[in-house]
Amino acid sequence: MSQTLSVAQVKELIPNRFPILYIDKVTALKAGKEIIAQKQITYNEDFCQSQPENPHMPGTLVLETLAQAGSILILKSPEFLGATAYIGGINNAHFYEFVRPGDSLELRFSITKLKGNVGTADAVATVEGKVVADCVFTFIVGTK
Repeated sequence: MSQTLSVAQVKELIPNRFPILYIDKVTALKAGKEIIAQKQITYNEDFCQSQPENPHMPGTLVLETLAQAGSILILKSPEFLGATAYIGGINNAHFYEFVRPGDSLELRFSITKLKGNVGTADAVATVEGKVVADCVFTFIVGTK
């Protein structure tokens, strides 16, 4: 894996914008196989402001961030250039630790099966090497 992407390049691929663009950068990408991306969590995030006594990123947003990483991977794959990626399902989601301000969230999305325009992927979110959430995504790639 060697391809990296800045947030500007990410914005060219997926439609998400502030305040729901959660990918800060892609540190590694192997088209059609796997992506590693990062999200820096700050106290200024909207989701931290809504719970000032216990600021953390809700688990649903951790999964959304994993899904955004997956969309980037799918859309950078040669066979799907110009297409649209959709989440078809989330299975076996587990949440182990809170993601808090100051954390660097690393996101790994690995395609495990692809048949036509439907596939599955293992997704894992970590902070300092410790798994904070994981799941299996089913995804669908729309026509170009």
